[in-house]
Amino acid sequence: MQTRNKVFDDISQLMTNAMGVAQGAKQEAETAMKSMMDRWLADRDFVTREEFDAVRAMAQKAREENDALAARIQALENAAKNG
Repeated sequence: MQTRNKVFDDISQLMTNAMGVAQGAKQEAETAMKSMMDRWLADRDFVTREEFDAVRAMAQKAREENDALAARIQALENAAKNG
């Protein structure tokens, strides 16, 4: 009976070790995939969300200034016609 318990203990230890190896392989694969994706994205010249938001804010401000200047020009033209 003692021999049987030893066999089960050995099988249990082997399975535990196999699970540890599988977990390590999974983590290595995830790290490698993340690294590969980071390199791929870097090569594509994608902008970050922060860069996009900054440029969008600049464009919105330019649009508002353009609208204000257009209204001012229109007012000056109307004043010149009536003056």
